[in-house]
Amino acid sequence: MASPEHPGSPGWMGPITQCATGTEQEAAATGPDLSCPGPDEHLDTPGGPSPNSSMTTGELQEYWRKEKRGWRRVKLLFEVASARIEERKVSKFVMYQIVVIQTGSFDSNKAVLERRYSDFETLQKNLLKTFREEIEDVVFPKKHLMGNFTEEMISERKLAFKEYLSLLYAIRCVRRSREFIDFLTRPELREAFGCLRGGQYTRALDILVRVVPLQEKLTAHCPVMVVPALCAMLVCHRDLERPAEAFAVGERALQCLQAREGHRYYAPLLDAMIRLAYTLGRDFISLQKRLQESQLRKPTPWGLTLKELTVREYLY
Repeated sequence: MASPEHPGSPGWMGPITQCATGTEQEAAATGPDLSCPGPDEHLDTPGGPSPNSSMTTGELQEYWRKEKRGWRRVKLLFEVASARIEERKVSKFVMYQIVVIQTGSFDSNKAVLERRYSDFETLQKNLLKTFREEIEDVVFPKKHLMGNFTEEMISERKLAFKEYLSLLYAIRCVRRSREFIDFLTRPELREAFGCLRGGQYTRALDILVRVVPLQEKLTAHCPVMVVPALCAMLVCHRDLERPAEAFAVGERALQCLQAREGHRYYAPLLDAMIRLAYTLGRDFISLQKRLQESQLRKPTPWGLTLKELTVREYLY
């Protein structure tokens, strides 16, 4: 079996040394870009096929039909299953356990997360900045100076928060917003990416395996939003010397990217997949050809490896 071209050889389309722009660095620090253009938007947007794409008109139409089918709404059910009082040296608060389940079928990947009142309060404040009119009829549980730790108050708030999340989710623009998605996933993603940066790959994977299914459900209208987390899983598996698992999750990431050749993860991901395919004795030639063709159609310099790109996510 031939080996993939190495840096310096004529056929290698490897990384071109170039630092990320200020905009790229800022985007990485604050989290992945949550924008996702639809089929009615211009095709030269970063989220769609390149204007120089070799796709025929029929192929482009089929591409967008598949995209639209992928945007079918995933219906989620929110439950506040339990609550516990947590005491620290200088504070005491209630942690509410939220369970998120996909309705309509058996959900083997139900999400379980914990949030405190102040987290809900921050969500409400953030949503009011952008969606004041849309959520004007959504009642947010009031804050009380006393009695917050009584069984009666905790039970009342459990029901109120369940209703609050359900009402927010029923509003399309809200459930697709960065604020809502971040509330349900960002704390866990920040912890996972922090573990990745610290070389705690097993711990990072434990968290990502739990949060990524929820992120996928929340971003079914725009699968590209889950690419950074999938790439983080690839890096963890690869560095734990699990190339088969790394390759499998990389295929999921490539499926999410589809024809988005201009996406900042596209070239680094393909580069990593070529190396994994070679290690596993799989077809790396087609992946290499895909990378070369995309670079010829629309040269996109990238100076970061996939790992260097992922460790810059969720810094704050």
